[in-house]
Parts: sequence; structure tokens; C-alpha cells
Amino acid sequence: MPFCHGRSGEATIEKTHSMAPEKLEIFKSLESWAEHNMLMHLKPVDRSWQPSDFLPEPESEEFQDQVKELRERCRELPDEYLVVLVGDMITEEAIPTYQSVMNSLDGVRDETVASLTPWAVWIRAWSAEENRHGDLLNKYLYLSGRDAKFENNPYNGFIYTSFQERATFISHGNTAKLAKDHGDLKLAQICGTIAADEKRHETAYTKVVEKLFEIDPDETIQALATTMRKKIKMPAQFLYDGQDDNLFKHYSAVAQRLGVYTAKDYADILEFLVGRWDVEKLSSGLSGEGRRAQDFVCGLPLRIRKLEERALERTKSHSSIDATVPFSWVFGREIGI
Repeated sequence: MPFCHGRSGEATIEKTHSMAPEKLEIFKSLESWAEHNMLMHLKPVDRSWQPSDFLPEPESEEFQDQVKELRERCRELPDEYLVVLVGDMITEEAIPTYQSVMNSLDGVRDETVASLTPWAVWIRAWSAEENRHGDLLNKYLYLSGRDAKFENNPYNGFIYTSFQERATFISHGNTAKLAKDHGDLKLAQICGTIAADEKRHETAYTKVVEKLFEIDPDETIQALATTMRKKIKMPAQFLYDGQDDNLFKHYSAVAQRLGVYTAKDYADILEFLVGRWDVEKLSSGLSGEGRRAQDFVCGLPLRIRKLEERALERTKSHSSIDATVPFSWVFGREIGI
């Protein structure tokens, strides 16, 4: 964001926007609504957990014993589980990118880096919560000894984050269940805690989109259709370890096989959001393009499920031998995909 100097010489931020003024005004008019309907989903600072709450205490005389116990639990975790856990960690550690993207969106960006608008307060607090997720998973993996593009449009941005936060809620929830199955109850608690945070974030973002459907249904339904035509890509799509050019594809295959996040989940999330926002019931305020977008979105979950069924059948008919690939995250050991 460009800087300039005011008359007194102080640095100020030049505000540049590409969104139509009437659309900017929509988000300006929603600030009071956002203050009462979004910020309630943030935990007060004095109730926010920290990574240290779940990890061995370095100042404790029992620190070495606690680390030893943690490592003993982690020995029971299979390599494929570690692959999806590392993928979750990298996704959460990408938070500076998320915050940068949100701060590029017209009408809701943090114009001064310390703005008190509810949009800016949410972005800063939300990104702080997400940052703790990456910190916690990173430190846990370290102690375990087994560590190894948006348009400038807040409509699209809030639709994407609604989908992505529900996807991470599902993913972390499933890694929690798997950790419990493998006997690591502390890791199950960690993943479950992160999943609960993601659920709060999902609730806040879906409420924003619900409000946009209420006051600007035509723009919102077209934004939803545009977003789904491009397909929702998870932030981890750019994973690269310097060795595997298809790392995200292989990581996704492991997550699919373990049931951490699957193509079925993708269709389920879209179906959930279509129902949550009453997309099928939209009737007034839609242009011809808006109605076509409505038809496309409402029919998409079924089309996705049919495509997934065909893909699964093709996979079964062509996979007489299980394929494996080496993952640098687990020291190059072969993992089934």
C-alpha cells in the first residue's frame, strides 16, 4: 500500500480502491453490524490459549521427562498421519499471506495498520489466532523428534474464507480423531482445540456472507458462482519442499486416503453453505445473470458428487498395485497414496 506525507510531515497511507463507490459504501454501512455480529466470535485476550498451555514447560524440573513422554506417544503415529499433520501445520503457518490478502480487499482492509474499524479488528485478531495454530503444531512436531491468488473483492474473499475455515475445521477435527485412535490424547486435544477455533471463524465469515445475501443478493450470488467455477483451492496448494514438484497432489492423496479431507467433504461443504445461505430460496433482487448463477451453484454439489464417483471407479479399476511416493517430511520414507 503506497505511503505519502501530510502537511506536517507525518507519514500517512494513501487509500486506493478499485471497487465501485456504491459497493464500498455497503461495507462501510455494515461496520456497526460487524461489530455486533463478528467480533463476538473472537475470544477475549485473557481467555485465549497459548501454545505453552499444551506443551512441556521448559522451566519445569520435569521438562526432560515430559518431552520423553511426548516422544514415546509420537512413536506410535504412522508416517502417513505425520504427513497430513505437517501439511496442516504448513497451512496454519501461512497466516501472513492470509492477513495480506484480507488487507488487500476494498472496503474491509486495515487502512492504517492500527484501525479500530470492526473489519480491521477482526482481521488482526483472527490472524493472531491462526498464527497460534501454526506455532503450536510446529513446536509439537519439533519436540516429537519426528519433525521433519485473490481478486480485490470482499464478496469473493468472504465466500472463500467461509469455505476454507469450514474445510480446516473438518481437517483438524479428523486429525484429532486419528490422534486419539493412535493413542496420543494430548495431540488429539491440540488438534481438537484448533478445530474449535476454526469453527468460530467459520461461523463469523458465513454470517458476513449471509448479510451480503440479504442486502446485495445479485452481486453475492454471482460472486459465489465465480468462486466455485474457479474451484476452492486450499492455501497449501503451493506446498514445495525443493524436491517433489507434485507435493500438494501427493499430500492431498494421503489426506484423502486417511479420510482427513476428501472430495466428499468438498461437496458436503458446498451443500452446507448453499443451505446455510438459503441460496435456493433467493427470489427477489436477482438479475438474469444472478438467476443463472443461482442455478449453477444449486446444481453444483450433485455434479461434484457424480464426478467423484466416476473418479473413484477409475481409480479402483486402474490401481492393482498401491502407489507410493517418498516424502521429505518423514525423511524420504515411502508413503502410500
